[in-house]
Amino acid sequence: MKAHSTWLAALWIAASGALALAGCNQTNSPDEARSELADAQAQAQRDLADAQREARERMAQARQELLRAQERGENTASKAQEASQAQAQNEYEVAVARAEATHRVAIAECETLTGAAQADCKQRAQRELERAIRHAEARRSGTG
Repeated sequence: MKAHSTWLAALWIAASGALALAGCNQTNSPDEARSELADAQAQAQRDLADAQREARERMAQARQELLRAQERGENTASKAQEASQAQAQNEYEVAVARAEATHRVAIAECETLTGAAQADCKQRAQRELERAIRHAEARRSGTG
């Protein structure tokens, strides 16, 4: 009897897990999917624009600091180095923002699929995000 109830409990847990996973791979209605995709695209554009704006502001500040050091007759080598590092960091942050924006849109597109196709799509999107971030890190460190 105890073995039977253990087996039933295991079966119940497995069935519950399968239902939960099946729910994760359900598609929305076509109208909902289009709306979510449009929302993802709009948010991606906003996020990328914000990252680009912030990068421009940080670069402008680094240039200002370099110019002030030059005006004061200071050794500008360290300020030039800081500006160069700021530029590399800015490029990295914009590249990551672009990758995350692309990922957000790709996931929204995956949501229009069902079952294994949706799961495969999401895995491809995740791999692409990871690849893009590795590439951005390599460029920032000077090895890419």
